[in-house]
Amino acid sequence: MELSNEFLEGLRPFLFYSAAVLAVVITMLGLSFFLGQRVSRPDKDLPFESGIVSVGSAQFRISVHFYLTAILFIIFDLEVVFLFAWAVAVREAGWLGFIEISVFIFILIVALFYLWRIGALDWRTQTQKRQLANFVGPGGVTNKKEFKL
Repeated sequence: MELSNEFLEGLRPFLFYSAAVLAVVITMLGLSFFLGQRVSRPDKDLPFESGIVSVGSAQFRISVHFYLTAILFIIFDLEVVFLFAWAVAVREAGWLGFIEISVFIFILIVALFYLWRIGALDWRTQTQKRQLANFVGPGGVTNKKEFKL
């Protein structure tokens, strides 16, 4: 019996806070409903982002190479967290920690070299590379007017 009273006493601030949050939310929604404008204009339904009225369709295709590069960036960027954690504890880790982080960095370099060799970091597709090779003129100058990425 005494344990349940202590539990309820400890729960009282949480219940009070929850009731206060609920009251604020209901008050804000109610005030916006009663005091808000009810006039609907055609311009109100237009998409508007950062002061720029949108042009064209939002349904366009993005190259898979963009997503691949983004995923690789996230993967290699997350590895910096491990390097930062090691740098913070470098004195405590000692030589064993240094060897471990050296192996870790070596694996990252091998992975990056592998991705570079298989062409995962290239933005242009094989078709674009062939088209670009056809437009290279004397001296290695590319005619950019005829080549579209």
